[in-house]
Amino acid sequence: MYANHRIGLGALTLALAMLLGGCGDKQEAGQTADQLAARVNGEAITVPELEHELAKLNNLAPEQRQAAANQLLKSLVDQRILVRRAIEEKLDADPEVSLSLESARRQILAQAYLQKSTAATAKPDDAAIGEYFAKHPELFAERRIYRLQEINVQAGPDKLEAVKAQLAQSKNLNDFVAWLKAESIPARVGQSTKAAEQLPLEILPRLHQLKDGQAMTMASAGSLTILFVAGSQTQPMTQEQARPVIERFLQNARKREAAEAELKKLKEQAKIEYLGDYADAGKEPAKPAEASAAPAPAGAGGNDPQAAK
Repeated sequence: MYANHRIGLGALTLALAMLLGGCGDKQEAGQTADQLAARVNGEAITVPELEHELAKLNNLAPEQRQAAANQLLKSLVDQRILVRRAIEEKLDADPEVSLSLESARRQILAQAYLQKSTAATAKPDDAAIGEYFAKHPELFAERRIYRLQEINVQAGPDKLEAVKAQLAQSKNLNDFVAWLKAESIPARVGQSTKAAEQLPLEILPRLHQLKDGQAMTMASAGSLTILFVAGSQTQPMTQEQARPVIERFLQNARKREAAEAELKKLKEQAKIEYLGDYADAGKEPAKPAEASAAPAPAGAGGNDPQAAK
């Protein structure tokens, strides 16, 4: 995991922004020897800086920490060398680089403010956790691991009903896929094994109602997706087991709501003008928020709210 961690162009841009802001030459001031991790051409890489990068690596085992820190430090050394060379070649004066630097600065400041303004968001209490647990048996008390076969059929409105009718008539999926081929209807077939929390919340309640051997369909513009439950295994979670992930999930949801409310308040106080070719931008409705992901048990992949911080 940590061996593949590299400081990319985005991080390089941020480092360049720091140097241009005067941070690079002042980092060592007031630092004791045990607060320095390395020097590159006389410029310090501090332990706090290294720890900051190390904190971005999720689920790092204690025995991996030193090796990960060493690898990260090498990446930071590479970064310093490249940034210094970029400045020597006056890349900081390049218009595209300047725009990227300012964009990165704005993003960091905006994110920092939202984190500060939502830091005091109250944690969910026992009642809220119990209510969420009770409302979602498909995630907890009746949680299942699904073996799924998925068929994505590319079919226009004129063929959609015929496809649905054939699906209902087919004895099994092989017969249905054979029919699609015979009719020259494009389709992609795949299979996977997923726990309940790895599935989108908008389809999980429907899927939960299916028995092994049953299927559900989801239609969209020009396509039909078929999910067939080839098999499943029940692996329930108790409320006590689920408590940490529910608490984290609800806390993140509350922080998102608080952030949205704060942004709405600030926008109401601000004077916003859309000009020229973009005059109509202010009239367009905001895009709806993405569906919330399901909380995942510790160690499970997929939609773990911890990964959405």
